[in-house]
Amino acid sequence: MMVRIALAALLAMASLPASAGGLVEPRLHLRAVAASGPRVALTLDACGGATDGRVLSALIDNRIPATIFVTGIWLRRNRAALDILRAHPDLFQIENHGGRHVPAIDVPMHVYGLRAAGTPGAVIAEVRAGAAGIVAAGIAEPRWFRGATARYSASAVAEIRRLGVKVAGYSVNGDGGALLGAAAVERRIAAARDGDVILAHINQPGRAAGAGLVRGLIRLKASGVRFVRLKDADEDGSDGTTQ
Repeated sequence: MMVRIALAALLAMASLPASAGGLVEPRLHLRAVAASGPRVALTLDACGGATDGRVLSALIDNRIPATIFVTGIWLRRNRAALDILRAHPDLFQIENHGGRHVPAIDVPMHVYGLRAAGTPGAVIAEVRAGAAGIVAAGIAEPRWFRGATARYSASAVAEIRRLGVKVAGYSVNGDGGALLGAAAVERRIAAARDGDVILAHINQPGRAAGAGLVRGLIRLKASGVRFVRLKDADEDGSDGTTQ
């Protein structure tokens, strides 16, 4: 019963406006390039837990580039998957999802049931811890950060930007936090258009969302969409996240 209540609460919160509770949920698009054809950036969060082999295998088999946002928690638990990512530098860009998967909000509150960092210092510590874990794993220092829940206080965005790091928003919520069913995820992914930045997850192998993500991506590629990593395109982020 408690699990059903928690899931219902998460889905209800997903329908709240971005400004709910004084927070921002930044948007990110790719800037248009003349005569380049439709391009989409796939970004995948690896919050914690395990690795969805369905998604990882499909990306490699279909040559679909992606930007993977990893937490320190995920890095410690998924060394084999990390080795696979590192073995395909032409496909995967690894960026920062925080040290402990703490929302980058500098006032005390909870978002999606997660306790926010709560202070400016704690926000900075979350960003730095995530970056340190990535560098310790032998990966280049990250230039992008996406906080847990992808919601921020505006002041936290400014604090993160002063570190010289861009904050990664998105334009398509592909899987509703990996809570949506396969058919719904497939429809959302397949509906992405030129310039969209997709947010989905790669750390929930036990959920149906991963199967829908794979089908949607294959449909997008078959339609002529070209996938790019964030470092391979110019971007336009809202709320001062990339400027």
